[in-house]
Amino acid sequence: MKLEEALQTTKFESIQHKALLNVFYTSYWYKTHVSSVLKQHGLTMEQFNVMRILKGKHPEALCVKNIGSRMIEKNSNVPRIIDRMILKGFAVRTQSPEDRRETLVSLTDKGISQLARANEAMTTLANTIVSLDSQQAEQLNDILEALRLKD
Repeated sequence: MKLEEALQTTKFESIQHKALLNVFYTSYWYKTHVSSVLKQHGLTMEQFNVMRILKGKHPEALCVKNIGSRMIEKNSNVPRIIDRMILKGFAVRTQSPEDRRETLVSLTDKGISQLARANEAMTTLANTIVSLDSQQAEQLNDILEALRLKD
């Protein structure tokens, strides 16, 4: 769907303004699909992100601060997300042997299995709704990274 149709307007301040709105609209559209798929697996996007971060270091545990620094959504409440994952049996929390003030988090076997199922569903979703060939995807990545260069 064209942005003009979705927003029911053709009036934009500039082509850059339209591009920014297009990024926002597309991000929300994609996030809605992702949230729906993850919900079927009992996960939020933030929990999925934490699980992927932990899986990347598995079997090593990570401290909460390190997890937070790797999050996509930087404003996420990582301790609260981890608490919910522990309640679901997806993660465990331990004290660091080097620094007793530091809390370490790792995935359980149940968490690893749940992440594998969610990853499979996410791959299916991406293959279904992302209708870009490799060259287009590379161009999109370059453009999105160019937007963040000033950050």
